[in-house]
Amino acid sequence: MRTISELEAVARERLDPVHYDFYAGAAGDELTLRANEEAFSRRVLVPRVLRGAAKRDLATELVGSPLSMPVLVSPTAFHRLAHPKGELATAKAVAKAGTVLVVSMAATTAVEDIADAARQAATDPALWFQLYLQPDPEFTESVVRRAERAGVRAFVVTVDSPVFGRRERDHRNGFHDLPPGLVVENLRDGLGRVRDIEMSAGFTWEHVAWLKRTTALPVLLKGVLHPEDARLAVGAGVDGLVVSNHGGRQLDTAVSTVDALPALAEAVAGAIPLVLDGGVRRGTDVVKALALGATAVGVGRPVVWGLAAAGEEGVTEVLERLREETDHTLALCGAAAPGDLTADLVR
Repeated sequence: MRTISELEAVARERLDPVHYDFYAGAAGDELTLRANEEAFSRRVLVPRVLRGAAKRDLATELVGSPLSMPVLVSPTAFHRLAHPKGELATAKAVAKAGTVLVVSMAATTAVEDIADAARQAATDPALWFQLYLQPDPEFTESVVRRAERAGVRAFVVTVDSPVFGRRERDHRNGFHDLPPGLVVENLRDGLGRVRDIEMSAGFTWEHVAWLKRTTALPVLLKGVLHPEDARLAVGAGVDGLVVSNHGGRQLDTAVSTVDALPALAEAVAGAIPLVLDGGVRRGTDVVKALALGATAVGVGRPVVWGLAAAGEEGVTEVLERLREETDHTLALCGAAAPGDLTADLVR
């Protein structure tokens, strides 16, 4: 079974260089992109021994969705740039792995088709839907209703994108539009036209309240890094937070996610779950995040590398590698389950 870095090397060989840069790149000097991984490397594990952890159980639960392991698949755009089957292959692999796929609003496959593919692979797959709130509330509501009818179980609202990040690789490459034949299928309106995703710096907590009134499904916010925003989210009745800096693709020099995590965990004080997203490449990273207060982690780029390298089987390879490494690290830290991990195991 290959490592994630080995899969990335294969993906880089197979992808169009412009498309590789789209996935791999980030904003500005890409300092935050590198910091996400480096911050995990700076932290060391201090394992416990003689804890009787011969049998381990990685299963957990997030806002009503069961996960066979504390790893879910974060929303990433344009999977059909990486492989012809795109999100369909990803959905099947994630469903078979028994974890959550967060469907990107910017998917190149419609949410209905993604849901059908997941149901072909598993009896009751868990899909969530990532949402950029749009300035047109009627269109936003129409997207919400489509996702609900498709059977998603939660909405993940990206809140760190008042404007698009400056991704200099894309500017240098002139990558601004999808190739002919590919569109963002979840942005079709009632007339069949495909809209552009619109960012707005004018959104406030009232727009989150509007979404909470609009859907009965759980609502998580993705892109929260400041403890005060975490406290406000708890007060607003948000169901969970994704600790994320958008993989470094929005604000360069933003704090790394694992550096931000402890203060956010203190701020929410267990009132709502935290998902750490960004920089996870090994099972040791998963365990460090769980010990510091996350209920689960999300992975984005690793899934794209697996998809580009070997389609559905490549995504499976990524997820099973993380499952095996997480289980192995739990054993070496004397833990039988994610809930046994505590912050004193990490320095």
